[in-house]
Amino acid sequence: MEHMGIEPGRIQFSWISSAEATKFVDVVNKVTDAIKELGPNRSFVKPETKVA
Repeated sequence: MEHMGIEPGRIQFSWISSAEATKFVDVVNKVTDAIKELGPNRSFVKPETKVA
């Protein structure tokens, strides 16, 4: 994914059974915290254009 401009920490996979609601909440919170720490992905931000 790096060759597409996506940092490694932005994509995470986890196997969670439908019976593991607590694990699902924990994984979502951990992934959300990790993404927030990375901040915006600058690879996908459009450059500002100046209007004359």
